[in-house]
Amino acid sequence: MQRFAANLTMLFNEVSFLDRFALAAKAGFEGVEYLFPYEFDKAQLRQALDENDLIQALHNLPAGDWSRGERGIAVLPDRIDEFRRGVASAIDYATALGCRQVNCLAGIAPAELSEDVLRTTFIANLTFAAGELGKHGIRLLIEPINRFDIPGFYLETVKQAASLIEDVGSDNLFIQYDLYHQQRTRGELIGTYQRHAALIRHIQLADNPGRHEPGTGEINYPVVFDALEAAGYGGWIGCEYKPRTTTAEGLSWFGIEHRLTQSADISKIRS
Repeated sequence: MQRFAANLTMLFNEVSFLDRFALAAKAGFEGVEYLFPYEFDKAQLRQALDENDLIQALHNLPAGDWSRGERGIAVLPDRIDEFRRGVASAIDYATALGCRQVNCLAGIAPAELSEDVLRTTFIANLTFAAGELGKHGIRLLIEPINRFDIPGFYLETVKQAASLIEDVGSDNLFIQYDLYHQQRTRGELIGTYQRHAALIRHIQLADNPGRHEPGTGEINYPVVFDALEAAGYGGWIGCEYKPRTTTAEGLSWFGIEHRLTQSADISKIRS
């Protein structure tokens, strides 16, 4: 039985963030994920999870100044102290929210830094983070991201991620496999999963082009879901897509009789 988590950074944007938990639960999701929890009070987030019987499936480590275009700091040698403080913050939130895994965004590689410096810095930071998170029973993930959406992002392919994991040598470092990014980077979604299944602990989805819901693009998601089921994948599948219209209107792919419809009264749902 596949478990889907609503990505609240992208879904249910029709309402404020804390109200999205209730909408996710009403739509039939068992879990939620989102980019960052750090601007919210831990107690408020915990309450939103508990009131709606949801599991916090994932969030990211702090990733620098997102509003200014930073997409992670793990490869930046002059930000190591900040990275380590971020690990402590992630542990604090993940522990409070019952979140068993966090993702580390590598960051955009400065053109002036050599590959050796970038990789050495990343490996050192991953080694530290995997060790610290492991003490608290929290899994560390790394995510390859396509070069079109984030030009210059250091970690681009699953093969590169597997190589980094081998060099780190930790038993607490795994891959977050985003099917949308894989489609834009290399394709071969099922074969890539099968080759690296032992390292993959979280999957995310969106269709291509447009990064909208499944069924709007070129990815044959029924076939992909069947392949994951046959392979015995038991982790979460995070729904990290941009609804083409409203979230509720785009949920037909989900395969259940949704309690949210186009005519749903959002104000009543929020109450």
